[in-house]
Amino acid sequence: MKFRFPIVIIDEDFRSENSSGLGIRALAHAMEAEGMEILGVTSYGDLSQFAQQQSRASAFILSIDDEEFGGGSPEEIDFALTSLRAFVEEIRYKNSDIPIYLYGETRTSRHIPNDILRELHGFIHMFEDTPEFVARHIIREAKAYLDGLAPPFFRALVQYANDGSYSWHCPGHSGGVAFLKSPIGQMFHQFFGENMLRADVCNAVEELGQLLDHTGPVAASERNAARIFNADHCYFVTNGTSTSNKMVWHSTVAPGDIVVVDRNCHKSILHSIIMTGAIPVFLMPTRNHLGIIGPIPLSEFTMENIQKKIDANPFARAAKNKQPRILTITQSTYDGVIYNVETLKEMLDGKIDTLHFDEAWLPHATFHSFYQDMHAIGPNRPRAKESMIFSTQSTHKLLAGLSQASQILVRESENNKLDRDRFNEAYLMHTSTSPQYSIIASCDVAAAMMEAPGGTALVEESIFEALDFRRAMRKIDQEWGQDWWFQVWGPDNLCEDGIGSREDWIIRAEDNWHGFGKLAPNFNMLDPIKATIITPGLSLEGHFSETGIPASIVTKYLAEHGVIIEKCGLYSFFIMFTIGITKGRWNTLLTALQQFKDDFDKNQPMWRVLPEFVANNPRYESIGLRDLCQQIHQAYQAHDVARLTTEMYLSDMEPAMKPSDAFAKMAHREIERVSIDDLEGRVTAILLTPYPPGIPLLIPGECFNKTIVDYLKFARDFNHRFPGFDTDVHGLVTRVENGVKNYYVDCVRADCC
Repeated sequence: MKFRFPIVIIDEDFRSENSSGLGIRALAHAMEAEGMEILGVTSYGDLSQFAQQQSRASAFILSIDDEEFGGGSPEEIDFALTSLRAFVEEIRYKNSDIPIYLYGETRTSRHIPNDILRELHGFIHMFEDTPEFVARHIIREAKAYLDGLAPPFFRALVQYANDGSYSWHCPGHSGGVAFLKSPIGQMFHQFFGENMLRADVCNAVEELGQLLDHTGPVAASERNAARIFNADHCYFVTNGTSTSNKMVWHSTVAPGDIVVVDRNCHKSILHSIIMTGAIPVFLMPTRNHLGIIGPIPLSEFTMENIQKKIDANPFARAAKNKQPRILTITQSTYDGVIYNVETLKEMLDGKIDTLHFDEAWLPHATFHSFYQDMHAIGPNRPRAKESMIFSTQSTHKLLAGLSQASQILVRESENNKLDRDRFNEAYLMHTSTSPQYSIIASCDVAAAMMEAPGGTALVEESIFEALDFRRAMRKIDQEWGQDWWFQVWGPDNLCEDGIGSREDWIIRAEDNWHGFGKLAPNFNMLDPIKATIITPGLSLEGHFSETGIPASIVTKYLAEHGVIIEKCGLYSFFIMFTIGITKGRWNTLLTALQQFKDDFDKNQPMWRVLPEFVANNPRYESIGLRDLCQQIHQAYQAHDVARLTTEMYLSDMEPAMKPSDAFAKMAHREIERVSIDDLEGRVTAILLTPYPPGIPLLIPGECFNKTIVDYLKFARDFNHRFPGFDTDVHGLVTRVENGVKNYYVDCVRADCC
């Protein structure tokens, strides 16, 4: 296939009929005759917008003749050089390789400062050579640049798809041909396109290498990604970081091993505990009454405290090996709280065999000094002496991977090297023998995109856009004065421009914005690209206001206005400033929030402002938006839900069985379905996960306490009263009996505990 990367010419005379215009157009025609696309413009315009062309162009040609230098006065020359320097710097800030040429009739390199000259690929003096010769020279450099762009696997995949070979291997659509035999298949083919289907191949294609044994172009791409991410090893994973986590655990943990785990970890870690037969001891994070999960206090990580937890756990006390096999923490919570990894390495090196950081939401951190030491593996970081470091990352969440694109990064210790063959046995246990090659290619490309300086520029742009959004939200709040507006959770001090200092984002014990209590100095930071928006109605201390706006109504409103939110809590919702977020997107969100405010203040009827929602839930048709918000707010207030959920997650969870043993009871059908009203004291056989926040509350083998049962009763009553705003709890089994929806949980049979 032919990729579109035009050569960009910037010359004020590009459309003029003078000799300069005729000359540059002759060069443009010569390059077009060689098959290159040309984009000609007459001024630098807005630098930031033109610099975006570096991702779409194959070369730049910049004029430096009298028209650009304003006739030649010292002031005009200084201004022209300043513009030229700014443009070149803006290009090189993101792209160190794209060819840049200067050309002129009267001026030469003698008129250009060295700091500009050193960034150039050439200097063209018009009319000394034929346009055809100059065109071939520029095209050679442009093609060399383009040839060097593709990382190993993506290059091999493109070559294979372009080769025109007949496919006799899986998948059965044979490069998309099968779809062409059916009307609906034709629609599918037209929607996804020829290239995606031709590139959908199986592991029988030897020239693409093997993901399963990490050979060929796949292996070259994994090595390339390891270099870019400053790791010793990288493994691409095509079914998400849930699977990456299980691979790490199965390579490290065996039945009966003690493991130390963040209590608010992702459910894949709890699945790993069940699958490996491990004995978990949990580190308890802080939490504020807005439902935002905070950091695990530094004191929880001391070996003295971990040993106390081991001694208090009847199954851990009986373990043969008392040294924990692995520590897994969530390195970047949903809301962006992260840890100083160097502090944890100093505390735990050699005391726990493997330190595993679930960095699903933090793959960008290694590419900017803003996050120095606040991520697992990075440049110029000391190795641990004994403990192996693993980082599992979702390249599809904050980088440019396709959905399910993930990777495992490994940092060896001074005295402990990774046995790749042994690790691959665990890898094979969880990967598909038919991996999706487009996902592999996206892992490859997502890593290559982060190569310096481009990766640093992309991350810095994300931080800047996130801070600009926060500044815009504060500006609106100030203009409303005493009226209400949405708040963005985060530090009180916000720099007026740029990205400011990372010290502004360190979470300090004395700060009153976070609600996490007394925290250790320089141990935690908030990632500014994670923005949690707070709706009116609930204070950080858990006090309900007289009126309120539950976040679930706001997010439904936004969805009907084309803005889809990542996560929703009681009075908060969450957005991320990934490298794909633009000014247009966050400004659209901001205007949609202003529209919500206007409709709320006018108490517009629900049929008008949420027509799709009302079509599915006609009971709300005639009620006003503000009135419905108040009804749900009062229901939350009456049950004191903020405190209830806080106490629920911080309450003691007593293990009655090993998680693997309790889950085995389900496999053997030694369970019974217990009504919510009868749950207190019973042992769960399943993961119980309320949404929000999507964090497992109980794991198999733990007992229901009164606080948890009270919450489930509230959820049942709330769902009955406000259908469409259901409190979702994964693990609850619903049955409609005599016209009433009842809720049950699968528990271990009483005679089997």
